[in-house]
Amino acid sequence: MGTGAGTQSKAAGAGGRHVQWAQDLLARAGVTINGSRPWDIQVHTPRVFRRVLVDGTLGLGEAYMDGWWDCAALDEFFHRVLDARLGEQVGGIRLIAEYARAWLTNVQRKSKAFEIGRRHYDLGNDLYQAMLDKRMVYTCAYWKTAGDLDQAQEDKLDLVCRKLMLRPGMKVLDIGSGWGSFAKFASETYGAEVAGITVSREQVALAEELCAGLPVTTRLQDYRDLGGETFDRVVSLGMIEHVGCKNYRRFMSIASECLRDDGMMMLQTIGTLKSTTCTDPWMGKYIFPNSMLPSLAQLTGAAEGLFVVEDIHNFGPDYDKTLLAWFANFEKNWPRLRDAYGERFCRMWKYYLLMSAGSFRARHNQLWQIVFSKRGVPGGYGPVR
Repeated sequence: MGTGAGTQSKAAGAGGRHVQWAQDLLARAGVTINGSRPWDIQVHTPRVFRRVLVDGTLGLGEAYMDGWWDCAALDEFFHRVLDARLGEQVGGIRLIAEYARAWLTNVQRKSKAFEIGRRHYDLGNDLYQAMLDKRMVYTCAYWKTAGDLDQAQEDKLDLVCRKLMLRPGMKVLDIGSGWGSFAKFASETYGAEVAGITVSREQVALAEELCAGLPVTTRLQDYRDLGGETFDRVVSLGMIEHVGCKNYRRFMSIASECLRDDGMMMLQTIGTLKSTTCTDPWMGKYIFPNSMLPSLAQLTGAAEGLFVVEDIHNFGPDYDKTLLAWFANFEKNWPRLRDAYGERFCRMWKYYLLMSAGSFRARHNQLWQIVFSKRGVPGGYGPVR
């Protein structure tokens, strides 16, 4: 296991039964407490184990933010832990509370719509400019032939346009338009006219600047306030993760109403292999409040009677590579961000990016592009890769 019996007994003596529980659990993933390999965790206080036992993944993440433990390769640690399905053994009262909250209330109700904008996307455009590619694309890149992040994101945007069979003069609605990356590309490269909506004030401000002079508009608007205008195409990249299972049908209905009868929609989303109703407690508290990842069953069920599912493309492993590229940019540019964000934020953000990379590497999470048509593509749809 990469460490001697003396290290193990020392750790066990320091934290008693909680340490032994953690040692036995981590051993299933080939991870050793205070071991010498990059994916072994270095524990600075045995209190971390009780914290994880009580609070589950929330306790694990908060303990890392507090400096209670470290790991040289967090992404590989999470890859091994998730591949061994250890998450099924660690729940905690916080996860139970999240399920109860999701069952009792509509967590993603309209009154909560702008909270994700304020707490995540409005953190600071300087942070995202330092981390993302030159086009500011905050969704999975497409690495099929690309050699760097900039090219991989260009290829992804082009892939979306080709899947939508975009042509000059088409009107496109971008739900969750971010900093205008897709709108700018589709307008410049394919001659489309794009209307984007987002719940982030910072994204609206920068999108207007980046898309100046193009037939692109960006509005601060919740998707539930759409209506009255029809489009040839609808695109939504990485936004439905904020919609929630209680609202999927309404989202699909609104998208359908916004489309002409011969229209098409392309949805890109992170997804889970099993239907659920809430997100990981740590991720929900610190990164994406009021979020949840959909399953294919939930999405296709919500689309019944409204759309024809033309194509489903899973390139989840590409998100591992994308997240590592974002982390490399973040780490490289951290010295100029440090004063504005602080060291605790740095640990939080590192944990977020590398935990996510590990989850895609373990195929715990997926990345789907789903092409819908309103009434079926005449003659059939030819998948684009």
